[in-house]
Formats: sequence, structure tokens, C-alpha cells
Amino acid sequence: MISQSVRPIFHALSAALLLALAAAAPTQTMADDETAIFAGGCFWCMESDFEKLEGVKSVVSGYIGGHVPNPTYKQVSSGTTGHTEAVEIRFDNQQISFEQLLEYFWVNIDPLDGGGQFCDRGQQYRSELFYLSDRQQLAAQASIAALEAQPQFAGKIKTQLRAAAEFYVAEGYHQDYYLKNPTRYNYYRWSCGRDKRLGQLWGKEG
Repeated sequence: MISQSVRPIFHALSAALLLALAAAAPTQTMADDETAIFAGGCFWCMESDFEKLEGVKSVVSGYIGGHVPNPTYKQVSSGTTGHTEAVEIRFDNQQISFEQLLEYFWVNIDPLDGGGQFCDRGQQYRSELFYLSDRQQLAAQASIAALEAQPQFAGKIKTQLRAAAEFYVAEGYHQDYYLKNPTRYNYYRWSCGRDKRLGQLWGKEG
């Protein structure tokens, strides 16, 4: 799922943290659909990246974290609503865990950038994790701690963590944009420098 050079960062989670995660959800069913909400800049790109994963059932682009109900893309992109572009991921937790989604999240964003992501600037493109349960909160906290334990990231992580508010589904033309408009999408992704920066941070190809 992620490069061998990156894996040790996330395998640094302590036994105590893992026990805490297990204790947080003692009644969780062994086989169930689960939802995660991640913000990592352009939701077209996040949707494209997460829909590649086995066990992910659906990825929906939308807006979250602001104060304006039922926002439009024009409103959110103006930077005045407090919302950020995000994706709502529905997944089978028997095929892929929330912790694995967190690993994949980190290597597909720039956690050092507090002013947006890649070429997209402003808080409407900020990276952020939104938890939907106590267990997700603990898992995300552990993941951030593991990342910050690495010298190159210590004290530099800008990605925020907070409880999920209402997620507003984006307009239809944004859903599966990378499939509907592959040429425009690929040009945007290349010109935005997303994969170049990810390569610098994580050693990913692209």
C-alpha cells in the first residue's frame, strides 16, 4: 500500500496505544461498513487516490468544517465559509482498516503545509482529519504521534484533527471528476505539482 521506506514511520505505534484503540470500541462488530472523512486538498485527487484501494466501497467529494449550511462550490472556494474540500470514504473494515486508511492518507498529502495543499492555497484546501468515533479519534492521534516521532516531521505537522460535523455532498459534476474528465484532471494534477511534492516527501513515484 505504501513504500517500504515509509512503513517504519507508522509501525512505531506503541503496544499501549494499540490497546487503547481496542478498548475504545469493545462492542464493534467484526464485519461492518465504516465511514472515514479526510481532507487533503483537491477532492478530485483524494477521490481518485482512495477509490484505488481494495475494501473501499465508495468515495464522495464534499465540504466540511465550516459555518455555512449547504454550501456551494463557489462559496467554499471563496474561502469565506470555513469549510474545506474533503472526501467521505465508506469501506469494509474486514478488508481494510481505518488505521490503514490513515497510513495511505499521510502519503497522499503534504502534512507540513498549513496554508493549503500543493498549488491550491487557502484554508478551503487545508488538510484535516475528522473523526466519527472515539476509536477513530484515538487512532488518528496515534497516527499523528507516530509521524511526529520521526525527526523530519517533529513539530512540523500542520494537519488538524477534530470531530466531524455535517458533511455536505459536493455538486454532481465534482463526483468522479477524474473519470469523467481524465484529460483535464491529469493536466490539473500534473500542473499543480501534487505528485512531484509527494515524491519529495515520501519517495513516491509520480
